[in-house]
Amino acid sequence: MKKEQTYHFTPKMKMAELLESNPLLMGVMLRMGLGFGFGEESVEEVCKHRGVNTDTFLLICNVYTIDGYLPSNETLKKVDIKDIVNYLHQSHSYYTGEILTELEAAIGKMTEHCDAARKKIIQGFFVAYKGEMYKHFQYEENTVFPYVMALLKHQDDEDFSIEQFEENHTNIDEKLGDLQNIVMKYMPADGDNMLIYNVLAILFTLQKDLENHTSIEDNILVPAVNKLESRIAPKTAASEGEELSAREKEILVSVAKGMLNKEIADQYNISIYTVITHRKNITRKTGIKTVAGLTVYALLNNLIDVNAFE
Repeated sequence: MKKEQTYHFTPKMKMAELLESNPLLMGVMLRMGLGFGFGEESVEEVCKHRGVNTDTFLLICNVYTIDGYLPSNETLKKVDIKDIVNYLHQSHSYYTGEILTELEAAIGKMTEHCDAARKKIIQGFFVAYKGEMYKHFQYEENTVFPYVMALLKHQDDEDFSIEQFEENHTNIDEKLGDLQNIVMKYMPADGDNMLIYNVLAILFTLQKDLENHTSIEDNILVPAVNKLESRIAPKTAASEGEELSAREKEILVSVAKGMLNKEIADQYNISIYTVITHRKNITRKTGIKTVAGLTVYALLNNLIDVNAFE
């Protein structure tokens, strides 16, 4: 991880000064469960009065203020995972309950007088994207967040790990760029420019917010939960020497041959999540984490023929 960038935000600075430095942080504040009417209170005081971890709030403010921001390991140790999950949950509600509704209405007005084909194409693209976003959020709400909250209660789920979320995490902001280009380049030249501008303004704002949302998941939630998993369920050392099942041996051989998770899933007609779970169990039982190490393990245990690598 590259060296952490720093910013001038401090717990003692006034909340009003922080928001004035970057108006986008007003949205962060609201989604963190903080509100207005804080008078001359500092960031620390506002957070304390509303039960929010100050370090977590400032960390998210840095994500929204510094392009490509990556927190250090020391900073991640101060994160309140529950506050991160709550922030992401509130962001989902904001996107689906407000922004997408506003965007859909703006696209409807913009395409109202377009020819039927153009209207159908643009609106159809948006509807498909909206469905993809809902599916993405439902997976996080129904699978990822409950898992994280259970971990916080010291309840480990052997059938899931944050690694599965990381490997199957998609960036939902990318298609917005395509929609932006379509609107900018292919709306009729004699169309209402203000209606086009309104759609583009919402799209650009949403895309930037989603980029930050993804960064918080990938660079804060995932590593923080990884650390939590290692504390809650340090199973590797206690389980070394446990025998691999027949299916785990098959998965191990496939990994040693350089097959990807999706290829293994297709070969054995199982889900990619099941493959990841098997790989997690293989690592837990053998104590070996790298593909090279697992290959050597397979060779030494006569699971694969050494001549296959000559």
